[in-house]
Amino acid sequence: MKAKKKPLEEKTAADYGVDVSPRLTIVKTTEPAGRKAGVKVGSVDELIAKLKDEAGVL
Repeated sequence: MKAKKKPLEEKTAADYGVDVSPRLTIVKTTEPAGRKAGVKVGSVDELIAKLKDEAGVL
């Protein structure tokens, strides 16, 4: 119970020798580009063909 009554010392970052000034500057902010519309495929074969030809994944 004595620990609850014990006063706490409040220290700043300067007391520990830490520099808290910002080191980075924000040049500009922009919103990310919107997502493109998706494409529905009718079959697995069509999906594989699109992945090979258009996306270049497979």
